[in-house]
Amino acid sequence: MSDPTELTLAEARDAVAAKKISSRELTSAFLKAMEAARPLNAYITETPDRALEMAAASDERIAKGQSRPLEGLPLAIKDLFCTKGVRTTAGSHILHNFVPPYESTVSQNLWNAGAVMLGKTNLDEFAMGSSNETSFFGPVISPWRSKNSNAKLVPGGSSGGSAAATSAGMCLASTATDTGGSIRQPAALTGTVGLKPTYGRCSRWGIVAFASSLDQAGPITRTVRDAAIMLKAMAGVDPKDSTSVDTAVPDYEAGLETGVKGLRIGIPSEYRVDGAPLEIDDLWTRAVGWLKSQGAEIVDISLPHTKYALATYYIVAPAEASSNLARYDGVRYGHRAAGTEDLIDLYEKSRAEGFGAEVRRRILIGTYVLSAGYYDAYYLRAQKVRALIARDFSRAFQACDVLLTPATPGPAFGVGDKTADPVAMYLNDVFTVTVNLAGLPGLSVPAGLTAAGLPLGLQLIGKAFDEATVLRAGRAIELAANFSAKPTAWWRAA
Repeated sequence: MSDPTELTLAEARDAVAAKKISSRELTSAFLKAMEAARPLNAYITETPDRALEMAAASDERIAKGQSRPLEGLPLAIKDLFCTKGVRTTAGSHILHNFVPPYESTVSQNLWNAGAVMLGKTNLDEFAMGSSNETSFFGPVISPWRSKNSNAKLVPGGSSGGSAAATSAGMCLASTATDTGGSIRQPAALTGTVGLKPTYGRCSRWGIVAFASSLDQAGPITRTVRDAAIMLKAMAGVDPKDSTSVDTAVPDYEAGLETGVKGLRIGIPSEYRVDGAPLEIDDLWTRAVGWLKSQGAEIVDISLPHTKYALATYYIVAPAEASSNLARYDGVRYGHRAAGTEDLIDLYEKSRAEGFGAEVRRRILIGTYVLSAGYYDAYYLRAQKVRALIARDFSRAFQACDVLLTPATPGPAFGVGDKTADPVAMYLNDVFTVTVNLAGLPGLSVPAGLTAAGLPLGLQLIGKAFDEATVLRAGRAIELAANFSAKPTAWWRAA
C-alpha cells in the first residue's frame, strides 16, 4: 500500500478488515503525517501514545474476529468534545489546563465503534468564528494555496482544525460542531464533505456549549460515503441530553447509490445574493443541470424570511453564549487570575484574561439583548423571526424533498483579511445559519474550483431527520462533480 493516509474512511475500513494493513500501521502513518503538517496548526493536542495503544487493542480484536464498525480507524476530535483524561480547551485560554474526568457521548460512541483517537483539533475560541483565527492557540492555516499567491489562507471556522486535518491527510475523518455553519463552511473552503445533522440527532452531552439551541455535532470527511459511515456511529438518543431525539438511526450508507431520479430539488431564489462571485453562481447552475440530467425534478421555491436570518442568528447565538459562558468564573475550574482583591475582582480579571476579543464581543452583545430594557425589542423578536424561518422551510418541503444552495459566498480568504471587520466575517455564514435556526440537516459537498484553484462547495438542506435523502443527493453531486483536487502539501517544505 503506497500511502495509507490517502485512503478514504471506507477504503481504510475495508483494508483493515481484510488485514491488508494493520491498525497500528495505519495509525503510525497518520501520526507521521501529523508531525509533518504541524505548520498548519490543525491540532492543539496530539495523543500519539493513546492512539498506538488503541490501535494495538483494535488489532487484537481483529485477530480474534471481534471487529466493530470503525475498528482501528484513526480519527481527529474537535477540541470542543470532552475527552476523559485528555486536555479539552475549546480553543480558549480560560480552559487551557482543563482535563475532563468524563467523555462526551459522541466521542464515546466512536470509541465503542472501535475508532482510534489521534488528537484534538484546533478551533475558533468556544467555536465563535468563521475563519479559525480566534483560537488562543493561534490560527489554523489552510492546506490549500491559491495558484496566484503563496499567501496563507484560512480553512474556515469554527471547525477549521478538523477540516484542515481531514483535507491534508492528517486523519481519516474528524468530528466537528455546527452552530451557524461551522461544519459546512470550513468543509466548503477545504474541499471536504461536511454534514450538519438534524438538531437532536447527535447528543450534545460533553460538548462545550456555545449556543445550546443551535449546536449540533457532525463529521467532516473526504467523501459522502465516509460522512454516512461517521454519522451512523456518532448518532443516537442519549438519556444525558434532554434534546437528543429517540428516533431510529438508519444505515445511511445503504441508500447512497439509489440516485436522485424522482427527487424534487428546490432552488431558493433568496440565496442569490448581490456581490457573490460569478463562480459560485455558475457552479450552482451546473449542479442544477447535473441533478436534472439524473432524473431529478427542479422546483423553484421561496424562503422569504432568509434576509433576516443573519441578524436573527447574531442575536440568538450571542444571547445563549452569554448565558452558557457565565460558568467560567475562575472559581471551579479553568484559568484563575492571580493577585485579585476579592471575589468580584477574581471574576472580572479571570474572565478578562481568559476570554479573547471575539468571545468578549459576543458575550457583550448577548448580555445586551437579554437585558431588561432590550429583551422584547431584540431577543423576543428574534425568536419570533426564527419561527417564521422554520415555517418557510416547512412550506418549501411541501413542494420539494431537498434544497440545493451554495455553501459559502466565496472561496477561502487570506489570514488576517477580515479580522478587523466583524460584520464582514459574519457574512461568511449567510447561506448556513438558516439551517441551524430551523434545526434541519445540511450537507456541504465539494463540487468545483475557482480559477485560482481554490475549492467551492454546494449545500444540500433536507427535512428534519431525513439525512438519508440529503446524503443520497450529495452522493449524486459528488459523482457528477468528480472532485478530485487535493492541496499541494506545500507545508512539507515549510
